[in-house]
Amino acid sequence: MTQTNRTKKILAMFLALSLVISVFCITGTTASAATDKVSLYSSSRTFSKYGGSTYEVFIKTNDNAANQKVTVHYFYVSGLDWADAEATYVTTLSDGSKIWKAVFSSFGCQYAIKYEADGVTYWDNNNGNNYNGSETIGAAPVAADRLGYQYNYNNYQIKAVVQNYGYAKNVFVRYTTDGWNTYTDKALSYSETNADGTEAWTTSLALGNYSDNIDFEYAICYQVNGNTYWANYFGNNYDFNYCIHH
Repeated sequence: MTQTNRTKKILAMFLALSLVISVFCITGTTASAATDKVSLYSSSRTFSKYGGSTYEVFIKTNDNAANQKVTVHYFYVSGLDWADAEATYVTTLSDGSKIWKAVFSSFGCQYAIKYEADGVTYWDNNNGNNYNGSETIGAAPVAADRLGYQYNYNNYQIKAVVQNYGYAKNVFVRYTTDGWNTYTDKALSYSETNADGTEAWTTSLALGNYSDNIDFEYAICYQVNGNTYWANYFGNNYDFNYCIHH
């Protein structure tokens, strides 16, 4: 084979391979990763008395598609196939994006978020790493962190996780002990910066005895750059039951 023929043969093989790759890329667009379409909003977990944990995952979608389905694809326990938990619609935010909630149990949490709309599938799999269940905040500006069950109501701990949108910020908890007939605001203080760049802010409340605070509820406010964001459990507020143990 002459050098010219060999060159022509290599070129022909290269063109054929390029065509195959191009066809795959075109037909493969029905499954793609697009965090502008779907993303983790916030999450929390509670421990089960039987072992393992129950995870509550809130998901944000940003789409006007008529047919939308959100699913969490998760690892339940070693030796079993991954399972799916279908999310239910919760609310629509002021910017038009939708919030969905999925609840599932796992003994070794890993999960990814699947979003299907008008025949196209999108994934948020934490940049290929999957989520591991330790996340408190995703795309949310502010989220309340579940803490362990607290027995000392005179030192009731509150923890918020916020996106670091700016250096100057104000974070406070608004709480009531009488069903919102009255309420009190108390500032949270900076605690630490997390590995992902978000910040933890904390405070403690002196609530007295549990029996005196059966109508205790709270929400967290985050003010930064002239904007105000609330974490209020999507209108339900947090209470004594928002703890990490069942």
